[in-house]
Amino acid sequence: MSLLDEIDEEILHAGLDQAFVSGDTRPIFDWLLTAFSFQGISDRVARSYMEKNGTASWSNMEASFERSPSCRKLQTYWDYAGCRYDKGSFTCAEPDHIEACPVPRPRLRNGRLNQTAYSLFLFVRDIAGGDLVGWIDSQLEAAAGSSAADLEAARQEALIGPLRNVYGVSDKVLTMALSSLLIGARGRRPVWFETGKAMMAIDTLVHNFLHRTGILEGCGTPHVYGAACYARGGCAEIIRGVATRIDARSFNPRFPGKFPRFVQHAIWRFCAADGLNLCNGNRIDDRKACQIIYCYLYQKCSRTPLKNAAKSVI
Repeated sequence: MSLLDEIDEEILHAGLDQAFVSGDTRPIFDWLLTAFSFQGISDRVARSYMEKNGTASWSNMEASFERSPSCRKLQTYWDYAGCRYDKGSFTCAEPDHIEACPVPRPRLRNGRLNQTAYSLFLFVRDIAGGDLVGWIDSQLEAAAGSSAADLEAARQEALIGPLRNVYGVSDKVLTMALSSLLIGARGRRPVWFETGKAMMAIDTLVHNFLHRTGILEGCGTPHVYGAACYARGGCAEIIRGVATRIDARSFNPRFPGKFPRFVQHAIWRFCAADGLNLCNGNRIDDRKACQIIYCYLYQKCSRTPLKNAAKSVI
């Protein structure tokens, strides 16, 4: 019920509310980089590392390009492919230039994040013309669809499609970050909100919940976690269907009536250790049916074990 409040607090703390008005790319870029830094590790560990070592920023990276890096891979966004910077071994695809290269300078958790930072910087500079707000506006405006659902999908792909080629960011990470960003701009840009509220990030917690409860078997197409979660009959389609039958305003009058992101987030919080901590692998032995008898859904849940689930999927 506090989803909008949580997003608003994060947006205000990062100064993005003013960036939406002024069109300032810098704080939005910095916030996106921070969001991308949480992938592959617990939020607590990632946050602790950034508090101790800092993060990459638009201002510092822009200054590093004013000194004209000699590496050919840093000339344009399209040249940057195959950097292969590795923090541990201090090597890359152009070792003759690494001593003067700006890519290793930010003290990020690993070399992949350094590559992501510079790949995103070059994307914003060369593809978005240094104007993230304007680029998002134009991408959403150009999207088209014959139905409301098609238009939602087209708008999402208009943003995620190009950004998918930024090094080191998955669709899940992009969806989570962009959904919060777009929802946070709802007071200034209604089309952003219409797009963001429909964006969902299907992680293993959400997928496994749908499997354990029998919802995936009964309402969709059984599959292993991955790209199929977003395909026809997959997890995302199930949640979108559920969202049409739930008036989210009954939970919070500030919500839109149809709010797929809220439904997905509610499932995640039901499962996550940082939420209700019920439906997850730490609490359930997936070799057999769930035994958490005090779970709110115990009497209705099919309690289908996850063990060997992949073998049952054709």
